Amino acid sequence: MLIYIFKKLTQMVPLLLGITLISFMVIHLAPGEPTDLQTEMNPEASTELKERLRTEYGLDKPLLVQYTTWVKRLVQLDFGRSFSQDRRPVWDKIIERLPITLLINLLSMGLIIVTAVPLGIAAAVNRDSWFDRIATLLVFIGFAAPSFWLALLLMDWLGVYLGIVPVSGVKSFGYEYLSGIEQVLDVGHHLILPVFISAVGGVAGFSRYMRSNMLEVIRQDYILTARAKGLSERVVIGKHALRNALLPLITILGLAVPGLIGGSVIFESIFAIPGMGKLFYDGVMMRDYPLIMGILVIGAAMTLVGNMLADVGYALADPRIRRR
Repeated sequence: MLIYIFKKLTQMVPLLLGITLISFMVIHLAPGEPTDLQTEMNPEASTELKERLRTEYGLDKPLLVQYTTWVKRLVQLDFGRSFSQDRRPVWDKIIERLPITLLINLLSMGLIIVTAVPLGIAAAVNRDSWFDRIATLLVFIGFAAPSFWLALLLMDWLGVYLGIVPVSGVKSFGYEYLSGIEQVLDVGHHLILPVFISAVGGVAGFSRYMRSNMLEVIRQDYILTARAKGLSERVVIGKHALRNALLPLITILGLAVPGLIGGSVIFESIFAIPGMGKLFYDGVMMRDYPLIMGILVIGAAMTLVGNMLADVGYALADPRIRRR
């Protein structure tokens, strides 16, 4: 198993470099430069000032040279300094915003798993029943409803009209004066809507995957044999069918990591959450290349790690995978 994990880790390095190279080239192909935002709106900015800024940022060098310089810094875990006015290190900005984004995504993934798996199993076991039809209807609604529209609708209903949950931020006024438990409860109260919005689409998709996988498994001969031996339906479904039905879902969970991270841009902007998604959006608008690349590297690394964990989980569930 350790050899299998080592092979996966060695495969991640060239893949990560390839992702960074393509990302670096693409963001530089976008129209406009960081210097444009600082000089075009300033009537006193001269051409010489713009060229000095380009030299200071290293934008006057060929793209390949810029990328090589950036990779050399990346090896030392140095993402450079932001092009924004504060000129802070990119790593410091990311570290400030990363915890809240990870927390929301982990809570969202947990909610997806604990909701979608039982829902898919129940829909498969009770196929064509009223429960299955109602679950299918709710799933299609979850697929069809745009996340930003659903977020605005729930903000207006639950936040503004009923006043049950906060509609923005992650902390209340006077947060620093609360006790430890009260601070945890306050953050949790603010994250109810963002976590729910982040999980809605995932619950809809994963429950359908789980239902489809379970229906395929319970038709197999070994399930019929288990029932013929007199085993209870709970043992047949929970012990024999569930493990094999989860195999495709493990891989899909690993592939879902990029979607969760990408979705952070939407709900963090809507709920004014100071996370990586909001930071990435602001960086794109400001053409802050070091910040954009730093966040892309973190996101790519998390995605690759998520896929590796999915492969490891698949190998644990099916020993034949480890021998390949």
